[in-house]
Amino acid sequence: MGRVLLVRHGQASFGADDYDVLSETGWAQGRALGTWLRDAEVSPTAVVRGDMRRHRETLEAMAESAGWALDDVRVDPDWDEFDHVGLVSGFPELPPGELDRRAFQQVFEQATASWIDGAHPAEGSGGETYAAFVDRVGDALRRTTELAGSGQTVVVVSSGGTIAITAALLVGGLDQPPSAVGALWQRFNTVIANSSLTRLVVGSTGARLLTFNEHSHLPPDLLTYR
Repeated sequence: MGRVLLVRHGQASFGADDYDVLSETGWAQGRALGTWLRDAEVSPTAVVRGDMRRHRETLEAMAESAGWALDDVRVDPDWDEFDHVGLVSGFPELPPGELDRRAFQQVFEQATASWIDGAHPAEGSGGETYAAFVDRVGDALRRTTELAGSGQTVVVVSSGGTIAITAALLVGGLDQPPSAVGALWQRFNTVIANSSLTRLVVGSTGARLLTFNEHSHLPPDLLTYR
């Protein structure tokens, strides 16, 4: 069997001019995961990341402490997060003023529920519908599992929303319609920690979810969800 290790990026810079930059905590989370993977003797046969800065920086932090060479990293934009900032800012019921993390999370959950139902205008997610998001993540998963032959280990650095969709698809079945995975996706998406690890095993019948949201490599002061 092969395996795929899905890594959520470290904490990004909430409230900064450029969200897509790791915070100091995010860099520390990436290095902590890299140390943990090094101690577990994980040596990837392929490395894939999304095309966002926070994906690249998380991988750099991991590789630094894991001792990995990054000579042949595959960049796959289909592992990118949906435009959650645009989705929230375009939500009709957005309260006035700047949102702290707790308030942002509350609006985020309302906006994504509306997005799933199709009630929220697509412009609020950069023009991407929820169904299109599910489809592209499914495509990314299929391409990635092709790299995970017997004895192979593929490490993927991505985002919470995409990893949560992957988990929901694998629990419910890859052939289920996007609408069927919405509620399950939201449950996964609200609990996934920064720099967490989700494991898939890949065999003759395809990929299966083995673990979700492992974060034992993080001390309490480094555990964040946004």
